[in-house]
Order: sequence, then structure tokens, then C-alpha cells
Amino acid sequence: MASFPPSVNEKLIARSRTVGELLAPTSPFDKKCGRENWTVAFAPDGSYLAWSQGHRIVKLVPWAQCLNNFLLHGTKNGTNAASTRLPRQSSEGGQKNKPCEHVIDCGDIVWSLAFGSSVPEKQSRCVNIEWHRFKFGQDQLLLATGLNNGRIKIWDAYTGKLLLNLMDHTEVVRDLTFAPDGSLILVSASRDKTLRVWDLKDDGNMMKVLRGHPNWVYGCAFSPDSSILCSVGASKSVFLWDMDKYSMLRKLEGHHNDVVACEFSPDGALLATASYDTRVYVWDPHIGVILREFGHLFPPPTPIFAGGANDRWVRSVSFSHGGLLVASLADDKMVRFWRIDEEYPVQVAPLNNGLCCTFSTDGSVLAAGTQDGSLYFWATPSQVSSLQHLCRMAIRRVMPTSQVKNLPIPGKVVEFLCYQI
Repeated sequence: MASFPPSVNEKLIARSRTVGELLAPTSPFDKKCGRENWTVAFAPDGSYLAWSQGHRIVKLVPWAQCLNNFLLHGTKNGTNAASTRLPRQSSEGGQKNKPCEHVIDCGDIVWSLAFGSSVPEKQSRCVNIEWHRFKFGQDQLLLATGLNNGRIKIWDAYTGKLLLNLMDHTEVVRDLTFAPDGSLILVSASRDKTLRVWDLKDDGNMMKVLRGHPNWVYGCAFSPDSSILCSVGASKSVFLWDMDKYSMLRKLEGHHNDVVACEFSPDGALLATASYDTRVYVWDPHIGVILREFGHLFPPPTPIFAGGANDRWVRSVSFSHGGLLVASLADDKMVRFWRIDEEYPVQVAPLNNGLCCTFSTDGSVLAAGTQDGSLYFWATPSQVSSLQHLCRMAIRRVMPTSQVKNLPIPGKVVEFLCYQI
């Protein structure tokens, strides 16, 4: 596990191709605080892009039309200019399932966003209840927004209408994640040191409170099969939860500062975590072993330095949908694309004051949000997955590490399947 000297090696690393920009509108009287784009999200079916534009506003735009605008009008777009070219949903009519632009005033500063779909990838995990206030169809697309006042508001993404208002957190809702199985189970992470589990098919009933974090909870992420939840916060530990029993599975130790972001690989075999200690770790979450370390400072900082203030805090991390690339965003004004089997970034891109990043649904574009409420987009480095890697992902989607190690196959094949070579 090695770090690299940015000042030397990044001069030799290819720059990522810029796809476009959505610049937030500004006025001379805007306050500097309150404009931050803390979160950006893509709908599971790729229909929508949503981001917090600052000052209580969430913008939803049809992603395909947004990409077309970049091709037709160049990479630079103000969000006001973009709005005039995108169809808007009328309050009375229009096709419900046709993506149209919405501007949503959430009533308070927005810290987190998540799309949820009722289209199941497997049998729903939620309990069947006979009567519901809301009937969620098979084509339902919801947008959850976590607010500064501790509330979570649930919106219909197609109409922009408010459906539910969830009010149990007592502090900022810092992150939100839906179970990928179509159950519309939502988990929220808050500065009140708790995670809360909500069943939106049961009118937003709060099912469980997960306690264990000693301080603020910054982020949470479901495994692809919805069986495990990862949560990170203002401590050096990474928490893994069994979502069948709603109990803690294990804590992963290794970071030297607050852990602020996490995401599972598409096959669930890997877990990426980002920390203020200048590092991104890639773990085997099933056995708690660090497999890769992507350093953002050279030489690697000592634990004492890594545990304090520095200009290499890693703010966000995202796994590509092909499972080969990890993107990271740090305070050194750089976005980096890493291959999971290489120690140096394959591409980099400049970005000032970045706060969050995520790959598009098809993995072709990385979106990153900044402190002024703007969004920037880069083309994902072209990576052709080998047949071996595709087979590995297919196996790891259904088989944890312990089962792989018991297979009657050569040791080198086991190491490859466990991402150890």
C-alpha cells in the first residue's frame, strides 16, 4: 500500500476530459455560507440528476437532456440558462413519468439527497401492511432531502410534490441512502449521533434507531444486496450493521482522523472509505482487512499529523459502476480517478472548493459539487473490464469472502476473487 508524491507524479498523469458545468446563480447580496452543494445524486434509472444548489433549493433536471445541452451549447452552463431549455412539469398536467425539471424549495439548508425507486431488484424486505396513506406504484421514483433542522422531506420526483415529512432527528441530517432492493427502506445519518431506519411503504414509519457512534454521523451506504449498512462519522472507526437484525456487525479500525464518506463496490466485495487523514482505504468488509490505500499526501503523514488539520482532507469517495475505478475529492483542489489494482491515479482534474462527488448511473460521468452551489462533470476514464473481472464480480455478488476461501480452487484464483492480487 503506497502513496504517491502529487507534485511529481500528477504532472505525468492525464487530465480528465471536462463534460460540462452547471454554475449556480449568484447575486451581490448572497451570503458566503448557505450556498454549499453538499450533495449530488442520480436516479437509479438514470432519468434525473439532483443537487443542493444552496439557500434551501434542490434542482432536479432530466439527465439525458442535460447531457444534450452540454453537447449543443458547450461545457459552460449557468443553471438559469439551462432551465430555459429544459421542459418544466406543470402543476396540473403532463405525463407523470416523463422527466421534467423541478426547482424545489425545501424550507431549510439541504445537506443530503437520495433517490429511491419502488422497482425491486429482488423480493422486497419490508413487511406487508394492508393499508397505506400512499400507494407506491411499480414506477415510483422518490427524492429524499435531509435538512439542517433535522427533518427529512420526501418528494415525488416526477411531479415535485411533497409526500412525507419525517421529524425524529434532532440535528442536521447529514446523509441519506435507500436500500437498493426496491423496498423503499430509507436510512438517515445525523449529527445527533444516530442512524434511523424508515419504511416509506408504511407511510414513513420509523422502524429502528441505530446507536453506537460516539459523535456526529457523516455518511451511510447500503451494500448492493441491502443486507449490510456502512456508516462513518466523527471518529476513526467504520461501522458495519446487519440490516436483518439491526445490530452492529463489526467496527473497522485503521483511519487516523474523522471518516467522512463510504461506498460499496457494485458486487459488495469491497468498501471504500474517505477520511480527513488524507487517505482513501479500500476494505474487504466481510473480514475487515484493508486491501488498498490511496494516499493524497507524500510522504504519508504520521498518525499525529494525519489526526489534525491539513490541506489534504479527503471529502468524498465514489465507486464506479464497473467496479474498477474509485473517484476521490480532496482539499488540495484535485479530483482523482484510481484503478483498484494500481497505486497511482489514472486521471486527475482540477476543482476548487469541492465537497461531494458521485458517478452517474451508467458510470460514464463523474459529477462534483462545490461550496458555491455549482456542479462540474468529467468523463470517466475509459476502462474495459476483463472477462476475469466480470466473472469475479458475478461470483462476489452472491458469495462473501469466507465462502470464496472455502472453494476447491487454486490459491491464486482465490486471491484474485478476494481482490488480493
